Amino acid sequence: MSTNSRLTGQTVAPFLAQHIPSQYAPLGGSPAQGKHANADPNTKYCYRHRPDLKCRRQADEPSMDQLQHELEDLSQSDQQAITHVWSLFSAAPAKHRNLMLQGILTQCCFPQLSYLSGNVRELIRIDFLSALPPEISYKVLCYLDTTSLCKAAQVSQRWRSLADDDVVWHKMCEQHIDRKCTKCGWGLPLLERKRLRASKRQLQLRARGRGLNEWSPNITPAVEISASTAEAPTMSGVEDANGQDDHGHHNHEMAVSKPSMEDSYFRPRFRPWKDVYKDRFKVGINWKHGRYSTKYFRGHANGVMCLQFDDHVLATGSYDTTIKIWDIETAEEIRTLRGHESGIRCLQFDDTKLISGSLDRSLKVWNWHTGQCLSTYTGHTGGIIGLHFDSALLASGSMDTTIKIWNFEDKSTFVLRGHGDWVNAVRLDSISRTVVSASDDSTVKMWDLDTRQCIRTYEGHVGQVQQVLLMPSEFDFDENGTDEHDGSSSTASLPSQPAASHDVMDVSRSESFGPGFSGGDRPLPPRYMLTSALDSTIRLWDTATGRCLHTYFGHLEGVWALAADTLRIVSGAEDRMVKVWDPKKGYERTFTGHAGPVTCIGLSDSRICTGSEDCEVRMYSF
Repeated sequence: MSTNSRLTGQTVAPFLAQHIPSQYAPLGGSPAQGKHANADPNTKYCYRHRPDLKCRRQADEPSMDQLQHELEDLSQSDQQAITHVWSLFSAAPAKHRNLMLQGILTQCCFPQLSYLSGNVRELIRIDFLSALPPEISYKVLCYLDTTSLCKAAQVSQRWRSLADDDVVWHKMCEQHIDRKCTKCGWGLPLLERKRLRASKRQLQLRARGRGLNEWSPNITPAVEISASTAEAPTMSGVEDANGQDDHGHHNHEMAVSKPSMEDSYFRPRFRPWKDVYKDRFKVGINWKHGRYSTKYFRGHANGVMCLQFDDHVLATGSYDTTIKIWDIETAEEIRTLRGHESGIRCLQFDDTKLISGSLDRSLKVWNWHTGQCLSTYTGHTGGIIGLHFDSALLASGSMDTTIKIWNFEDKSTFVLRGHGDWVNAVRLDSISRTVVSASDDSTVKMWDLDTRQCIRTYEGHVGQVQQVLLMPSEFDFDENGTDEHDGSSSTASLPSQPAASHDVMDVSRSESFGPGFSGGDRPLPPRYMLTSALDSTIRLWDTATGRCLHTYFGHLEGVWALAADTLRIVSGAEDRMVKVWDPKKGYERTFTGHAGPVTCIGLSDSRICTGSEDCEVRMYSF
């Protein structure tokens, strides 16, 4: 016993003197202690005991009160002994603490171990998002799906502030809006691109924890405001570091952290990205489950052959030789454009003009706001059944088997010849200076507007091709599951070639369009193209290789009308049905109701508009 006491005095006493000097150190203290008297006392503590950390967990007051009451019920000697053990453990460094705990655990029986397990489970939970820098917290939250992110916002005020931040929801919008998310496969309707471009750079800097500095001279730091007046940047509200707006005018109101009531009246109101996502998510859910409302536009005296609409206005052309402009909100006719002498087969409008093509062999340009015909163009020897304008160029396809290109800037025109039957549809791509055409000769051709030559012919349809669409650059398609034996081909393609690397494929794509694209300086045509024909099928093509990547079967008769965006394809056919397709998965939904063949279709992020030979136009709003 004396030997154990002597060993304890030799080992424990120096330890106590070192770590609890106020109770065990000799008078005057040790010189080594004074040397480190000014050292940071928090360096030996873990994150739970660091007073300077936000995530430091305060002691649970009810538990401490209960502990104190239980301690007071013990005898004085027991209280001193237990307090002594606590003091010894509290003063020990991390290595010694682990050794103490290991010894205690080896002496615990099952009830004590069960008690420890229940208490430790709660103690090891920490608020890690509060402990991390904001930019890392944003990065972590960006990996969550929508449901998890909304649940995270309910944890605490701090988590709500992080989970509702525009940095996180802007990333969520980028992943899902106007495209299929690569993680979950879910896509949402299109967002205004101007706003996306305007705020993207600012949110990227905030996500990296960088504010206004020499690396970001044109970015305004986000203003901290309450949730009730939360704002997100738009094109009209983005300023540079000097306080200038897009027009070069100085605007000092944006630099004020708490604007006055008068200033805030003139400032544009913005919406948080979470609200933008929420609205689009509702529309996406309606698309998924087929929830919609229907409006009917009746007034034409003959079949409706073409249409186009925007947010407020619908334009329709009919075999009754008229074009009607409709108010979408009220479904009332605004005005009727008269001047053509025969049925109208095609039209397109923008903010200022409407161009129409008719079986009377003429093109007319209208001021659709007033109904005035501004000019008439003639040149085809047959009826015009397809047109498309892009920038200053207009392409028209005709029953005379030719395509005519009209340049509004220099007033020049030229003709493209090569089809053996009617040209039903044309699509311009002014960036690559190409045009594609669909014909009753069952082929689709791509033309170079600089050389005025056909650079590729796409063959595969066994019926007259009625529509052709160039898919937007954001459109993506998994080519691993493409159709290999559908009988489609291109006159210049080599479908038997093995798959190559991305760099080689980029070079081969340039070369496949001819010498005009081989230099690499000229933009390439869109990669994907969609066509429909009277063989009851819709085909997706790779424009460079000429391969048919996928064939969509489902219509019982010929497909007359076609529309598409990055999320879906919509088609109308002789069988009086409208079908919605997922580009990757195929058929999704069918709409019925028309009493005649569906001849034309329009598509937006939240609407489908269909026209039929039954003289009726229907608009489905999601």
